[in-house]
Amino acid sequence: MRTFLALSVVVVSGIFCSGIELIAAEKIRVEEGITYKQVGDQALQLDLARPDNDEICPAIVFIHGGGWALGERSKYALPIREAAKQGYVAVTVSYRLMKFDMAQKETADAEPRFPAQIHDVKDAVRWLRMNAEKYKVDADHIGAIGDSAGGHLSLMLGLAGPDAGLEGETAHPEVSSQVQAVVNFYGPTEMQDCYETSSVAWLMRLFMGGTPAEQPENYKASSPVTHITSKAPPILTFQGELDRLVPIKQAQLLDEKMKAVGASHTLVVYPTQKHGFDKEHKRKSSQLTQKFFAQHLKTEMAAAK
Repeated sequence: MRTFLALSVVVVSGIFCSGIELIAAEKIRVEEGITYKQVGDQALQLDLARPDNDEICPAIVFIHGGGWALGERSKYALPIREAAKQGYVAVTVSYRLMKFDMAQKETADAEPRFPAQIHDVKDAVRWLRMNAEKYKVDADHIGAIGDSAGGHLSLMLGLAGPDAGLEGETAHPEVSSQVQAVVNFYGPTEMQDCYETSSVAWLMRLFMGGTPAEQPENYKASSPVTHITSKAPPILTFQGELDRLVPIKQAQLLDEKMKAVGASHTLVVYPTQKHGFDKEHKRKSSQLTQKFFAQHLKTEMAAAK
């Protein structure tokens, strides 16, 4: 474990970074390369940052995007440190990524595909709860945040409970894998509709193991909207209106179904943005994200004491 004195006078942008000049002198502890799960010869790891004190803190799980096939947890190296400075235990996680022949993407098969990635991030949350005493985590106040495929996986952590049949072959089924608040950056929410409207339908086919006609149950089970109930955690969604990879209808469907059962959902649409935001919209969304987690993790944690 390493201890950092976080001194910064820089302009930063991105998820959970303020986008304004910061002058801070706060110690945080960072531990990298922690194995939370072993799958055959593959060690799935996470990096963790927390305040350098003994206070019990709420936690946030950061999940990278990349079409369930690309990306690295290091994408969120800076955001987890920023979150730690703000009083969270923050982790960025790796999960199994699909492998396939890109040259034959329209006809190829991919492995590992759904539901492996969901199993992995659920096990990461379990690991966090099982190590709550060691890392001073309030196990009842854990949030998740992700972009694109990471947004999808974050939504599944919030919405897909034990009855969904997506827990995987875990050694600790008694430990909850659900989270209490979710921030979703343009993640798919209804997989069949996304297949039918996205510019990357081939990627949906690979992840599902076939078309909607071939794998209807996979499309249904992997759709966050399938699992919405009145007990759903609060969700904040950011969506670019010009997004062609994950069209705006995906966010609208989530919004409609959450509100139909009385669950809390806030949808923020940026009319000029596509799949990924410019610096100004990253700054705006980061500020809203920080307020959201402060309300639903920190404030509720304090109220529960």
